[in-house]
Amino acid sequence: MSRFLRHLPLLLVLCAGLGLFLHGPIAQPERYHEFADRRAIFGLTNAADVLSNAGFAIVGLWGLARLYPARAHPLLSAAWPGYCMFLVALVLTAAGSTFYHLAPDNARLVWDRVPIALACAGLLAGVRADCRPETNTRLAAALLAIAAVASVLWWRLTDIAGTGDLRPYLLVQGLPLVLIPVWHAVYAAPRDERLAFAAAILLYVAAKAAELYDEALFSALGGLGGHTVKHLLATASAAVIAFQLTRRLRMKRN
Repeated sequence: MSRFLRHLPLLLVLCAGLGLFLHGPIAQPERYHEFADRRAIFGLTNAADVLSNAGFAIVGLWGLARLYPARAHPLLSAAWPGYCMFLVALVLTAAGSTFYHLAPDNARLVWDRVPIALACAGLLAGVRADCRPETNTRLAAALLAIAAVASVLWWRLTDIAGTGDLRPYLLVQGLPLVLIPVWHAVYAAPRDERLAFAAAILLYVAAKAAELYDEALFSALGGLGGHTVKHLLATASAAVIAFQLTRRLRMKRN
């Protein structure tokens, strides 16, 4: 492997970080909490956006139930600290997002964003260990978890100060979308792994797009808001990864 390919992921991280630094603070949209679907069901406020979080908990708990007993398996053990963080973070996302959507505001949004950032950190640690088993995954997962939480705290502290800078949080969310395909290509990951994670990434990108078109989708789909669609697509993305991890244990690497 050439030295350039070996250092390409680090170069991409540095370029992304420098680009965001030069861009300057990225503020949260003023109407961020004004979701299209505010309907209540049986007295439950913002019911669709609240109830659609259940999928995260289901996927996370299912993945933990299937994978925890096999955490010492040779095809899983090196990356387990990262993937365990990812699955636990899915359960926490269900709780945090539910808490937020019951009464959306910036203070509650912290509890929504922290688990999402931790899920991204877990994926980074897990895939890195898959590609380079010599990685100290526990240390990598711990450092990435600290960075993930810090990215949300930075946004909240700057928000309280009156600016609200999302750059570190956006970097944490964006890095898995870039680094995972690069790691898979550079280290020649098995084809089924590449395809599964590619599908998961596409679903997550679609989820973020749905979030941007919340009101338009609410009108076009006859009452299903874009934010609810985001939850469903993001759940599908997580499910693809969890399923692939369980499938891996039944197959030999190519």
